[in-house]
Amino acid sequence: MSETGNIQYVDEVDVLHIGAGIMSATLGAMIRELEPEWTQAVYERLEGPAQESSYPLNNAGTGHSALCELNYTPEKNGQIQITKALAINEKFQIARQFWSHQIDNGKLGDPSEFIHPVPHVSFAQGQDQIDYLRRRYEALSANHMFPGMQFSADEDKFAEKLPLMAKGRDFGAEPVAISWMDAGTDINYGALTRQFFDASEKAGTQIHYGHEVVNLKREGKLWNVTVRNVHTGDKHVARARFVFVGAGGYALDLLRKAGVPEVHGYAGFPISGMWLRTNNQELVAQHQAKVYGKAKVGAPPMSVPHLDLRVVDGEQSLLFGPYGGWSPKFLKKGSYLDLFKSIRPDNIPSYLGVAASNIGLVKYLVEEVFRDFDGKIDVLRQYYPEVNPADWDVAVAGQRVQVIKPARAPKFGSLEFGTALVNDQDGTIAGILGASPGASITPAAMIELLERCFGERMVSWGDKLHEMFPTYGVSLRDDKAAYEKQWEWTQKTLGLQA
Repeated sequence: MSETGNIQYVDEVDVLHIGAGIMSATLGAMIRELEPEWTQAVYERLEGPAQESSYPLNNAGTGHSALCELNYTPEKNGQIQITKALAINEKFQIARQFWSHQIDNGKLGDPSEFIHPVPHVSFAQGQDQIDYLRRRYEALSANHMFPGMQFSADEDKFAEKLPLMAKGRDFGAEPVAISWMDAGTDINYGALTRQFFDASEKAGTQIHYGHEVVNLKREGKLWNVTVRNVHTGDKHVARARFVFVGAGGYALDLLRKAGVPEVHGYAGFPISGMWLRTNNQELVAQHQAKVYGKAKVGAPPMSVPHLDLRVVDGEQSLLFGPYGGWSPKFLKKGSYLDLFKSIRPDNIPSYLGVAASNIGLVKYLVEEVFRDFDGKIDVLRQYYPEVNPADWDVAVAGQRVQVIKPARAPKFGSLEFGTALVNDQDGTIAGILGASPGASITPAAMIELLERCFGERMVSWGDKLHEMFPTYGVSLRDDKAAYEKQWEWTQKTLGLQA
């Protein structure tokens, strides 16, 4: 450590991670496999890992692989589009492969701490939705990445699969249908993150909790990263050859402070959410599934209603939601000034364009903000007709910042609901923006980061990459044998076999 004037410098590292969530945890683990001699450090503003988006009740805990999420299979000109579903499914297989590799090599521990088999079910109400669901089932079940997918519009089968949702339901008043796959998963990304960081600390990674990154500046071949101790206010500068910004909603602001030109014109729109939650084990026993329905017109994909079994630290509960909300914070534990501080001259056209072209979203958020507890129960009643409000409490979900891409003449900015990777031209800094499917596809996103930022090393890393990801470079949607081989391995290693 050295000191120049009033600036205190710490020893430089090869890789510096901002944020202690699943993104930084995953990238750190991958780099340790590829370059075990590289030094790494993590700076997190909160007092432990996985306290924001990766915290279990701040997300749906779904292993997103498009088994039941209807927003991944839009209908266009009367045809079910499955391209996005195939892509997300394939990326989730990459995640399963990396977790399995880490378990096989003693880096991750007991998989039952973070992943459990839970059926994924799609729920249709009314004849139009049933017709759509049937065609969706026909399109997806024809592909080998959706083995064992089933469909039924029979009320007895419905009651067999979803007894809680069948109780008190008037099937004659409104027909319903379901499609399902028993091979879905529930994931505690918080527990997974903690396991990764336990391994990283043992491997020598420096982890600093209670330290907030407040500025980044390029100096020659190094990044000077200014860090503030949140308890004492003291600042120091850490130096790094590569910086990963895994700071959730704050990633955009930090990339701006770093002067990354690739984020010029980008903006962010915060959306919060709430769940209804019950720990009544009598109810839990009658709903051992994740059930996704259709979102309202104008609602963002993250608001797709679903009634889920959740398994967190060995405790089972049910969550329903999420109910949309709004706060100007960019993180759940952020500042009410976050949105206003993010407005810059270069992104004002992006904000204005999205405001003008997303009236439906604005209307949806206003309705959701003013929806009281009874109103939330009324929505749940569409899934569970005999709901007793006394069994349910409100739980605040996480805060997400939806990416607004820059305005490009003659169009205004566009609101994006996925996960986006942004890096500078030199590949010395990168960050993750956006929300779902997020955590489920982290390893695939980190492979993309490695390819963009360390492209010259990919050939020399080839053998190790194929060890970590046996299907690296293989199209699982086209290669049935490769898909089935990796599926059998990961099912066994992750403890998901029946």
